[in-house]
Amino acid sequence: MPEEDLSTEPLLSVRQLKKWFPIRKGFFSKTVGHVKAVDDVTFQIRKGETLGLVGESGCGKTTTGRAILRLIEPTGGEVLFRGENILAYRKEELRQLRKHLQIIFQDPYSSLNPRLTVGQMLSEVLMVHNIAHGDEAQKRVGELLDIVGLQKDHTNRYPHEFSGGQRQRLGIARALAVNPQFIVCDEPVSALDVSIQSQIINLLQDLQDEFGITYLFIAHDLSVVEHISNRVAVMYLGKIVEIASAEDLYENPKHPYTKALLSAVPIPDPNQKSNRIVLTGDVPSPVNVPSGCYFHPRCPEAKPECKTTVPKLARIMENPAHEVSCILYPTSEPDFKAVKEETT
Repeated sequence: MPEEDLSTEPLLSVRQLKKWFPIRKGFFSKTVGHVKAVDDVTFQIRKGETLGLVGESGCGKTTTGRAILRLIEPTGGEVLFRGENILAYRKEELRQLRKHLQIIFQDPYSSLNPRLTVGQMLSEVLMVHNIAHGDEAQKRVGELLDIVGLQKDHTNRYPHEFSGGQRQRLGIARALAVNPQFIVCDEPVSALDVSIQSQIINLLQDLQDEFGITYLFIAHDLSVVEHISNRVAVMYLGKIVEIASAEDLYENPKHPYTKALLSAVPIPDPNQKSNRIVLTGDVPSPVNVPSGCYFHPRCPEAKPECKTTVPKLARIMENPAHEVSCILYPTSEPDFKAVKEETT
């Protein structure tokens, strides 16, 4: 993967993003607490790059992606697309924005309308956004199918007539129909066989090279993320705990949680032993998060001050391109301030 260019203006900047789901009880549905699914998340993505977002199931990866696109409304924070805060957009402005921001869903079976043929599904997208109509729309449908590796005569087929990999290609074609600049890939290969996963990953990379698309690639498979990502963000219990280039993160992880995740990646050589880091205890509930560092109850390197000190995601002094949320490492100013300075 190419090295990160710190001089490039970010296409998308996420600043202190929050999504808290209220817990209601009683006859009057009084709010008695919140599920902190996404809590103070900050990162940025530059044009043409892929940011991988990894973490355990339930850590808030998918919620982050959907909150960025406003498929669910965030509780707080900012999402700046080309310098404008899209969380302030009204309905009509948001509709126009859909042309630039798209999503590929995890499940290729339930994300397609079973009542529509492929041609009807893709034509509907083109007509809703006033991109093409009639014969021009049909021509564009054929081009989209060709781009994602399907045949033009698939136009009249229904989703149930395709395999899982083919259905995911249809999901990609639907996202490409409006010529987007940014796509959230929400675990697009997790429901597919391993051999098909590689085909879809290669397709996404080819599309990025051809059209200059920017990706937020959400996954739990660290080997897949390493293959496709320029940079990787590690998420734990609704917070980003580490961000670095893919090469730096995999070769020199800093946060204890990242080290534990990487130690669980299978090694293809049976003669090589891995130093597995086994975390004790269960993931805390996002309803009742621990004090101080969220990870300290399970951290093998925890210190007494970790119970009271809330670490900020900040740049490591020895490597400004590597950010970590841990008191074990000397850091410079928080990432949010750094992002703000770069974009002004």
